[in-house]
Amino acid sequence: MPAALPEKAVIACVHLLPTPGSPRYDGDVERIYTAALAETEVFLRHGVDALIVENFRDGPFHPGPVPPETTATLAAVAREVVRMAPVPVGVAVLRNDAAAALAIATATGASFIRVNVHLGAVLAAQGIVTGSGHETLRRRRDLGCDVAVYADVRVKHSRPFAHPDLQDEVRELSVYSDGVIVSGDLTGLETAPEDLRTARRATSGPILVGSGVTPDSLPDIYDAADAFIVGSYFKVDGRAANPIDEARVELLMKTVRACSSATAAATTAA
Repeated sequence: MPAALPEKAVIACVHLLPTPGSPRYDGDVERIYTAALAETEVFLRHGVDALIVENFRDGPFHPGPVPPETTATLAAVAREVVRMAPVPVGVAVLRNDAAAALAIATATGASFIRVNVHLGAVLAAQGIVTGSGHETLRRRRDLGCDVAVYADVRVKHSRPFAHPDLQDEVRELSVYSDGVIVSGDLTGLETAPEDLRTARRATSGPILVGSGVTPDSLPDIYDAADAFIVGSYFKVDGRAANPIDEARVELLMKTVRACSSATAAATTAA
């Protein structure tokens, strides 16, 4: 069985610089390694619980399989991050290449992958993006790996063709994944507490928050979720495309510790 994330894990996004073959790649592959490992060092110093490596700056994204140079770059960087980090490391190959993500995780020793569209299909900026969970889970079995698959529900920047009801989608995804990711409509937008409560009514499995985690929003969602993926907030001015801002990393992790203490105190009082 896939290893579980730590309880109430903060998962920091390591957003790679544009990789070879993408429109904004500047020809300097060494910068990709240097920047990713520098971010990793900052995140680890402030006590994040897990990391996820993503080709976030490769847009416009392929709707399906990515080119081999993208897979190779992600694999090479992910392996370096895994070697450096004493915490679980994940992989996301955007927009939706679950096969590449699973292969990278298996080859690098990463612990989990994020899949934007695991089942069904959505309409997104890339066109129709179709899930391949039937292939992903069979490939995982054939590879004999224990990589966890965390699947997005109503993934950001899209509209679903099936499951107009959030609870129904969570219920089905929970059967065929190791946890579901609930997000806001767009990158950086807060995840609605009510959506988390709806998801919890549909599953007893792990629920991850996929967007909009900030020191202000965290107290309202802390008890309803099992893990928190943080990308935009950790960047300068809270903009996902910017470099990370160490002061923001420090502040969020302090807020996490405060929420943990408040929850423990409430439990003891009860």
